[in-house]
This record gives sequence, structure tokens and C-alpha cells, in this order.
Amino acid sequence: MKRVLKIAAVLMFLALIYLVFSYYPRLTIVTGFSAKNIASGVYYANRSIESIESGDNDFSILPLADNQTDKNTRSVVSSFFGMKERKAVFIEGLGAVLLQEGAETPPVIPKPKRNKIAKNLPYPYGNLPQKDTVFSGVNYDLLKKAVDNAFDKPAEELKKTRSLLVIYKDQILAEKYAPGFNAQTPVLGWSMTKSITSTIYGILQKQGRIDIDQKTGIKAWQNDSRSAITYKDLLHMNSGLEWEEDYGDLSDVTRMLYVADNMGEVQVGKPMTGKINKSWNYSSGTSNVLAGPLLRKLFPDQQTYLNFWYEELLDKIGMHSAQVETDLSGNFVGSSYAWANTRDWGKFGLLYLHKGNWNGEQIFDPSWAKFVATPTNGSDGRYGGHFWLNAGGVYPDAPRDLYSANGFQGQMVFIIPSKQVVIVRTGLTEDPEFDFNKLLKEILEAIQ
Repeated sequence: MKRVLKIAAVLMFLALIYLVFSYYPRLTIVTGFSAKNIASGVYYANRSIESIESGDNDFSILPLADNQTDKNTRSVVSSFFGMKERKAVFIEGLGAVLLQEGAETPPVIPKPKRNKIAKNLPYPYGNLPQKDTVFSGVNYDLLKKAVDNAFDKPAEELKKTRSLLVIYKDQILAEKYAPGFNAQTPVLGWSMTKSITSTIYGILQKQGRIDIDQKTGIKAWQNDSRSAITYKDLLHMNSGLEWEEDYGDLSDVTRMLYVADNMGEVQVGKPMTGKINKSWNYSSGTSNVLAGPLLRKLFPDQQTYLNFWYEELLDKIGMHSAQVETDLSGNFVGSSYAWANTRDWGKFGLLYLHKGNWNGEQIFDPSWAKFVATPTNGSDGRYGGHFWLNAGGVYPDAPRDLYSANGFQGQMVFIIPSKQVVIVRTGLTEDPEFDFNKLLKEILEAIQ
């Protein structure tokens, strides 16, 4: 028996050595992801570290990370068997920032000014309860079944849906949450943040402060073919710039999110490897160029830049639970780090359903909704202006005019103009583990 235990111990030791040598170059990404994700989840979403470790961080080798929280400093330190220690600190108003290795405190960054006074109106224009409304064309039994089908049964962990919200003609038809989540729980949108970044440009375009057909004017691009790149090319992910969007390894995107001080500068330094408007390539780096250096130069100072996102969009439409986190340079991480509760994500979808009109005020021009929902070259009808599209039939049982804000692990805001419907789903799975076409089909059949 002792011999068997010794052999088992040796095998475990060898397995650990294999893990360390196989993953060592990536460990700074592993511990960086763990620290950052837990800091945001604990100190902003008010979730327990245990729920984040067993849910959000339960993939790859992330469960092997050791995570220690310090409520006094609102920080999290993560390491991998004592190696590659990373620290994230939560800053009120800015979110969790991941420090460079060895750093103890974050830089001083101005905090955006917020107006979180809710309007005394029913949802979506305020947060008061809606009037009970029964639509004769809605099969409520079928709708309930469709919503229930999106969630795991007791003891299952397959679909991992956390929230589902169905809005029809501005009325909440159905709403459901998994245990541990409710209407007030902020959820990380991941790449749904890209759609918020795009919307900021739509607002600026309406205000006459920018023309997306203009060239970017980025200094580092002026002596080569990159000088011809326009804002529109970046919004379409069609700049021709080199970028590797691989989350399973050391890549452009993981180095940007978990190593870089100024995330917007990472894509700026990349060469042209394709052709403008002919080489569609999904790039989180592109979103951070838009959200960081390009947007920042349009404002007289950092405080004004930080305020604008809330004053002109998020707080203006009552997304008071929303927070877009910054990097260490104080620029918004416009690719990945927007939080909001499910109902507030629903408000974002409704803003587009109404083509930029929010209770009588035109936030962006109606033409902007058309722009973001028009396919860009090379995307096979899948992508527009920082939104995903169904023009190419990705969801065969849903209308072709559907477009959506999509995020990692199946965070979705579906906008379906022809049906006057917005659907928000959050969770930890995406296609093919979660069948979004089935979800859309079942919900729309109930409403038709």
C-alpha cells in the first residue's frame, strides 16, 4: 500500500512539473485573469469569491490559482503554487485594475462624475414597476417554457444561464435569474463593451464632433499605408492591421488585457498585414484604439473624457448600474470591461430598437443604428459596426434584421426590430454548448 501511495505521489509531482513547464509562459495571464476577475466580481458585483472561483474561473487551469482577498485595500492577489503572483485593486468609479508584477498600488486616476438619480418613471425610462400589460398575440405558456428551457434543471451544469430578459414593445414579458443572481446583480458584458464603444462614436457623430469617414491621424501610422485607415474601418474591424485574438495562449489579446499598461497602444504598434476594407479581422485591440488614444484626443482633459461615457450615454438612459473599467493609463477598456445588471443591458438594446431615441431625446442619429447593423466587407454578413449581425443567417430561425451585442461565454443583447423585441441572456456558455438559435426560435414563436 505504501508503495502505491509513493507511486501516486510521484505521478502527481510529475504532473505538476509538466503543468508548470507547459504553462509557465502563460501563468502571468492565468493569475492576472484570476485576480482581475475576482476583484471586479467581489468588490463591484458583491459576489463571493467562492462563487467566482467555482463559476467564472472554472476553466483551463484557473481552478489551480490561489486567490487571496483583502477587503481593507479592496485587492486580490493570485498566484500559481507561489509563482507569477499578480495583484488587482478595485478603485471606486473606475473598477478593478490589474497592476504590473511587483507593483503594490495603482496610479492616481480621476473618477468619472455620475448622475445616478433615477427618474420617477416605469421601466425602461425609470426603474419603477411597469403596468400589467397582457398582449393578445403572446402565448405566455409557450414563453414560460422557452425561458425555462434556457436554464439548467436542478443539479445540472450544462447551459449555465444566469439571467434571461425578454422585452416586447417596451414591456418586460419574461424575466428569470439563476440562484445567486437577481435584477440588481451587475454582469460583466465582456465584448458587449465593444458595442458601447461604438455607440459613443455614434453620439459624437450626431454632435458633429467627428466624421467616421475621416482618417484617424494616428502619428505612428503617418509614414506608411496605415495612414489611410479611417474611423469607419476600425469600427468595422476592417483596418487590415495584424492582430491575434486567441484567448487560450499568449497572444496579442491576452498580452493586451493582462500585461499592457495602456491597452490602446498595443494595436497601434501593429503592422498592416491585410488590405483596408478587404481584410475583416475581429480585434479587441482595435476597440481599445477607438476607446483609448483616438477618443481621448477629442477631449480637453481626462476628466471630461471619463465623464462623457456616463453623461451622454450610460446615465442618460438610466444604466445606473453600469461601469466601464479603465486600464492603468486611465483609458476605458472599450473592448471588454463593461458591467451592468440585466435590466440595464436591456435598456441598451432598447436604445437601438428605437434607433437612438430615448423617451423623446435623440441620443444618436437613426442612421447610426442602420450603420452598425449593415454588414462589413469580408464578414459574410456576420459583422457590422461593432455589432454582430444575422444578415448571413447565423440564426436560421430568427429574422435577418436581428443584430446583437455579443460577449465571451454567451453574454448577449439581441435587438430584433421587425419583432419589436429585445432579449438579454447572460451566462457561462455559448454556441455550441448553448443553442441560441433554439432560444430565439422558441421565444419568437411564443410572441408571434
